[in-house]
Amino acid sequence: MTTRGTKRPSAARGSVDDYLPSIDSRFINRELSWLEFNERVLSLAQTERVPLLERLRFLAISASNLDEFYQVRVAALHDQIAAEITEKSSDGLSPQQQRNLISSRVQRFVHEQERLLSHELLPALAREGVRVLRWNKLGKRAKDALTLDYENRIFPILTPLAVDPSHPFPYISNLALNLALIVRDADTGDERFARVKVPRNFPRFVPVPDSTDFILLEDLIEAHLDRLFPGMEIVSVSRFRVTRNADLSLDDEDAEDLLAAVEMELRRRRFGRAVRLEVQSNIPEHVLGLMCTELELEPADVIRHDSFVEMSALSQLANLDRPTLRFTPWTPVTAGRLAAAAEAGRSMFEVIRSRQLLVHHPYESFSSSTETFVEQAARDPKVLSIKMTMYRTSGDSQIARHLIRAAEAGKQVAVVLELKARFDEARNVSWARELELAGVHVNYGLVGLKTHAKCILVVREEAGGIRRYVHVATGNYNSVTARVYEDIGFFTCEEAVGRDATQLFNYLTGYGREPEYQQLIVAPHQLKKELIRLIHHEATFESEGRITLKLNAIQDPEVIEALYAASAAGVKVELVVRGICCLRAGVPGLSENISVRSVLGRYLEHSRIYRFDHGHEGNEPLHLIGSADLMIRNLAGRVETLVRLTHPKHRAWLDTVLSFLLDDANVHYRLGSDNVWTQVGEHNTPDDAQRQLHEWVVATQSR
Repeated sequence: MTTRGTKRPSAARGSVDDYLPSIDSRFINRELSWLEFNERVLSLAQTERVPLLERLRFLAISASNLDEFYQVRVAALHDQIAAEITEKSSDGLSPQQQRNLISSRVQRFVHEQERLLSHELLPALAREGVRVLRWNKLGKRAKDALTLDYENRIFPILTPLAVDPSHPFPYISNLALNLALIVRDADTGDERFARVKVPRNFPRFVPVPDSTDFILLEDLIEAHLDRLFPGMEIVSVSRFRVTRNADLSLDDEDAEDLLAAVEMELRRRRFGRAVRLEVQSNIPEHVLGLMCTELELEPADVIRHDSFVEMSALSQLANLDRPTLRFTPWTPVTAGRLAAAAEAGRSMFEVIRSRQLLVHHPYESFSSSTETFVEQAARDPKVLSIKMTMYRTSGDSQIARHLIRAAEAGKQVAVVLELKARFDEARNVSWARELELAGVHVNYGLVGLKTHAKCILVVREEAGGIRRYVHVATGNYNSVTARVYEDIGFFTCEEAVGRDATQLFNYLTGYGREPEYQQLIVAPHQLKKELIRLIHHEATFESEGRITLKLNAIQDPEVIEALYAASAAGVKVELVVRGICCLRAGVPGLSENISVRSVLGRYLEHSRIYRFDHGHEGNEPLHLIGSADLMIRNLAGRVETLVRLTHPKHRAWLDTVLSFLLDDANVHYRLGSDNVWTQVGEHNTPDDAQRQLHEWVVATQSR
């Protein structure tokens, strides 16, 4: 086993004071913890054992992650600074301090991204016969062909925008790539600032005819600037991009028509406050000063690039048809009981009636389980109603199509659709209108809360009376992300769960006080209180106690304090946290019995598993799965659900999953008492939890 520090740029950390301004705090800063997570994503792109195109994909993901981080988290800091809020976060940092630390960390991060791309990935790609060339490296035949393509397809849609007394500084749209130019009139000597927007409806990497090479679209445009500014001298050209606040400032308590209000906010989003300016390092300082003034940005908001701006576009290269440069595909299997039922012509309802069903995506097929469940419910004449929550779904969602067919067939269909799911608002608005037109009852949940729970309720008329079938999941009803997000789905027709699901949907769509539940644990009113109770209960067993949590993020201070108290009592606390972790691990006198690790790989670890060794009746182990992370927003600002798993085979399945993730021999990142993440092991080797899970699932299809 190899233990080493996570790969980072040589100056990525700086001094301890730079990285950990509050080393004595009981908490880690949320924003800096997120940046550490993104560095772990980048480390996958740095790993030579990972196939080349996958390395490019991870690099693109790290850039896309950073875009979202600025649009939401840094934008929120800007709002706090503008409102002159000086209140410090739980780790002791003011909004201004956080913004400054983020800026220095991100600048170093971007330099490492560029070093990795320029010195490792592009040269490696060239050795595979795929080059990204500059204009001056092309031969005459290639230049002539590209010029013809430029004249026919690109030049007609470009719009040069000059700034002068009669032309104000143009509006710069969010995340659009642009060219900033200084153009001089050779006769008069007058200079003007001009901007050209690089069109987004063309591939960023333009294929060079009769080759496997590419040229960047902006290089092609730059090579023909004389066509846009005839007779002018091009003094300087630099690429830049602006990031704007993209969070919806929507108060649904005041929104009489939430659907219309979200549509209005989506239109306003494109005019959000600028929060980041990315520029090429060659940009003239007076041009940079002009842009900062017009965009109302400070030097801390500027990120300089030595070469490539907008690395998220690398996903185009990552999708090249070169199978040998990608991960060997892992084909999802159909859960054994479902495969046997399909072969015998039996429905999923029969399978669930015989015994509850647990499925693990993407190792096991989302299509043959969750989508088939909704499809069969839509077609089955015995099904009377279908109710489900929708947080994020795909643009071509088969589940939504099945719901429409069910409504058109006369079934009662109700969907609690979250219009405020960040960056999916437009898609959800579109589905809301289409579902409503088909006769589906579309509800937008509770005022002031996001509905993040993942639940389906199917009511079916059977010989013995009405029976309720329920699906509770850790992930979204999205067939696209289900191929790469690791998630768990649970199907049951247990009467207690059916009653709970019925009450949950009545609460979400009706008007009344939240009910008490038997098998579901629901946020915001019950979940946090119950989890803290379970933590305190485990603490009564002192050194015999054990808590194992698999999450995407942990941030809630009260839950963290409860875990610290359990650690002080001697309880062993093991956390598998993919992303944000504000809890400090292994600190003497605070958390010496708490360990934290992060597991990353070809799949995005997304499921939430809660295990308490003495949490069930008779002090037996309690296993919970569901939609909730331990963030303030999940526990206080969202409707979330966890469900108790009681079948021994399902509990054993979760224990096996956790055993792979907690195996010290498998590659992972470990959080130290100094708040530094250290990589243990190597990616894309047999010592990989996801590889072992895949092999185990293939060998264990029936349970």
